[in-house]
Amino acid sequence: MKKNWYKPFLLWFWGLFLGGLFVAFLVIWLITKGALGYLPPLEELQNPKNTFASEVISADMQSLGRYYRYENRIGVQYTDLSPDLINALIATEDVRFYDHTGVDFKSMFRAILKLGRAGGGSTLTQQLAKQLWSPRANNIFERAMQKPIEWVIATKLERLYSKDEILLMYLNQFDFLYNAVGIQSASQVYFSTTPAKLKMEEAAMLVGMCKNPSLYNPVRHPVRATNRRNTVLGQMEKYGYIDEAMRDSLASLPLEIHYSSVDHKQGLAPYLREYLRVVLTAKEPKESDYSEWNQQQYKLDLWQWENNPLYGFCEKNKKPDGTKYDLYQDGLKIYTTIDSRMQRYAEEAVSEHMQEQQKSFFKELKKKKNAPFSRSLSQAEIDGIMNRSIRQTDRYRNMKRAGISNDSIMAAFHTPREMQVFSYDKGLIDTVLSPYDSIKWLKSYLRCGFMSMDPHTGHVKAYVGGPNFSYFQYDMVTKGRRQVGSTVKPYLYTLAMDEGMWPCEKTVNEPITLYDANGREWSPRDTHDKYRGDTVTLTWGLMNSSNWISAYLMSLFTPEQLVKMMQSFGIQGQLDPVISLCLGPCEVSVEEMVDAYTTFANKGIRTEPLYVTRIEDSNGNIIGMFTPRTHEIISETTAYKMIHMLRAVMDHGTGVRVRFKYGVNAPMGGKTGTTNNNSDGWFMCFTPSLVCGTWVGGEDRGIHFDNMAEGQGASMALPINALYMKKVLADPDLGYNPTEQFDVPRWFDPNEGCN
Repeated sequence: MKKNWYKPFLLWFWGLFLGGLFVAFLVIWLITKGALGYLPPLEELQNPKNTFASEVISADMQSLGRYYRYENRIGVQYTDLSPDLINALIATEDVRFYDHTGVDFKSMFRAILKLGRAGGGSTLTQQLAKQLWSPRANNIFERAMQKPIEWVIATKLERLYSKDEILLMYLNQFDFLYNAVGIQSASQVYFSTTPAKLKMEEAAMLVGMCKNPSLYNPVRHPVRATNRRNTVLGQMEKYGYIDEAMRDSLASLPLEIHYSSVDHKQGLAPYLREYLRVVLTAKEPKESDYSEWNQQQYKLDLWQWENNPLYGFCEKNKKPDGTKYDLYQDGLKIYTTIDSRMQRYAEEAVSEHMQEQQKSFFKELKKKKNAPFSRSLSQAEIDGIMNRSIRQTDRYRNMKRAGISNDSIMAAFHTPREMQVFSYDKGLIDTVLSPYDSIKWLKSYLRCGFMSMDPHTGHVKAYVGGPNFSYFQYDMVTKGRRQVGSTVKPYLYTLAMDEGMWPCEKTVNEPITLYDANGREWSPRDTHDKYRGDTVTLTWGLMNSSNWISAYLMSLFTPEQLVKMMQSFGIQGQLDPVISLCLGPCEVSVEEMVDAYTTFANKGIRTEPLYVTRIEDSNGNIIGMFTPRTHEIISETTAYKMIHMLRAVMDHGTGVRVRFKYGVNAPMGGKTGTTNNNSDGWFMCFTPSLVCGTWVGGEDRGIHFDNMAEGQGASMALPINALYMKKVLADPDLGYNPTEQFDVPRWFDPNEGCN
């Protein structure tokens, strides 16, 4: 009887075993032939469809930020990986990695026999196959069906790629949470470093997350993450990568992460990064897409499309397969001219001055009934400004689309509700305000724009489009245009110098009346009444920003001549040929002003701003090279004359507080600017190697200081330039010599024309 029982058992056992093997081989064969499940075609296995974030890189090779649609993944090379990272990964996830061909049957059977207590049976290659081609399984049966497909894919990957390439793909693919996809992003997010610079304990923590990133999340579960890290270190000791003493030493260390969330609004140069994003993805302008009142912008965009190779780069250039580049998933590397150190100094200067400036402005606003608006505005003008601002909000547009009446919308805007509002000193403040009052609150904050560039190469070194990108995203460097006031006067003086006049020439400082093309009188006001009737030089006129002297020079030329001169300086916006143009009522961007002032420091040659030097694809191939474009505007002699006068502005005139208040004594030229009612404060300055420009003002022209002492350009804008230059010149690593002299030949004599 015992013998009869044993024989059927053996038959059933071997039958089931062989039948199982047959089914397994049949399943594998069907998968291999593509008849069961999804097997990626050879082309896709050879070129997995990874999406990589594009990266913006500074001139000193620091990452400024990334563009991505779904995943913040940056690809790295194998040589960029820390050896400790590789050792930790192999010791923990697949110790027989270099011995198997994609599927490790020994580890698999061990895992089955021990019910998973000895670790999983999946190799790193199988895990890579899962990451790349297995969708999320809804139940255990779906997962069971995915396993044999992953085996087949793993063996194919092993034939197509080297072991190092598989490790690299795995680490580039893994999602470490918090938009940290891939080891490059993870190293930055958790430790503010790169994969090559990871310490052993840091590498162990990241490898530990590979088992289950949510379970071993170091931000939310630091104890679990520490224990898991120590498990990885134990595996490294077990397989001979480190000794017991090192394991114990590293395991005793506390978990120290330097977590920084991935947010495009944070980090260095957010305004520049947003500017580049818009420019790189710009489409060819079509006049029909621009409203009638915005035709000037259409002309500016069309000029950019036709003349700027960076503008619309992703639209104009094609990949080898004929498709357009996608900034958000093609892994481009955009090498900019920005110096991260100088950018940081610029942002610090803006933050330092704007916070102090805001305190003074709030103090004045307390005295105003209609704050933040000027006392000079009527209630009707204020209502007009506020109604325009309301219509520009998402809240208004959404309610309008929902068919809500204007009366109901306005009632909602005047209904108080809980919200958070911005402040410099306290960050976000929890408060109760109506949406209407929250708009007024944001309007009470002054805005600014700052840019610094090399006048010889055109390299833009620093770019700050506002006081805080998270809350004030309108870019006042390239997008915003404001009246320039007296910073326009150097263009008029350049016209005079280019026509043969000299800085030493004299005229009488007295009121002057001019007549426009229609015969109407124009008599500018001036703040230098105590010098009325004095005989002064043109240098004195520019040094003290005299409106009377500017009007005198304007009388010698036509408005059309001044317009032509300003356009040659790169001013592209609307310039009305009127006599008052000599006092700066025209609206110009900070970028254009900095571009124009390079002419003075560069011997009469204007250099256009250059933001990007080259763009590489994800494989490191250069797909775009960019070089500076220059324009000869004036003669060298005219440039020398202007340097002489603009230096006098800094040494003895309206820019002198750069010297006595901020202690910046480097050879420098410059010009202050203040518009009517102190609505705009400007300051332009240049050394032999740097040109800087700053604008400060309210969001609306009706928001400004009512007192001249704090509302003038020398108070509002000058300090940002001064603080920035002080930091830059004090940093020896940047190479800017505070004693560098302008390259003016010895034969030049500014008094030559008056001898």
